[in-house]
Amino acid sequence: MVIKIRLARFGRRHAPVYNIVVAHARSAQTNRPIEVIGTYNPIPVPPADGIGKGTKHIELDTARAKYWLGTGAQPSDPAWRLLSMLGLLEPKWSIARLQSKAGKSAVKPKEPRNVEDVTKSIQGNIGIGEPGATAKEN
Repeated sequence: MVIKIRLARFGRRHAPVYNIVVAHARSAQTNRPIEVIGTYNPIPVPPADGIGKGTKHIELDTARAKYWLGTGAQPSDPAWRLLSMLGLLEPKWSIARLQSKAGKSAVKPKEPRNVEDVTKSIQGNIGIGEPGATAKEN
């Protein structure tokens, strides 16, 4: 049977709190999970000094999360995002992951373009160049 690491919602209306749970893939969200390994509060808590952004609270038993990932538990997309923020998984759509799936030559980061090359290509496309030159006809 497939085991999933996913989020189970608790809390009040407009004030959600999620448990990070390990459960069977076909069980309902409200069914009792195999194990609760952490909590996640998506509402940012304002800082004590009042300056800067608030922080979202993630509490996770990393040893149990590593155990379940080692046994083959599949995290859902939101759980994958949380686990990658904590450093247990690599980000889902990182360049390294895409290269390993599609081959090393499939995904290449874009090379920074030189300013002169860009201006020459723009001037060539619209027909601007040397004095006395006429515009290109398309």
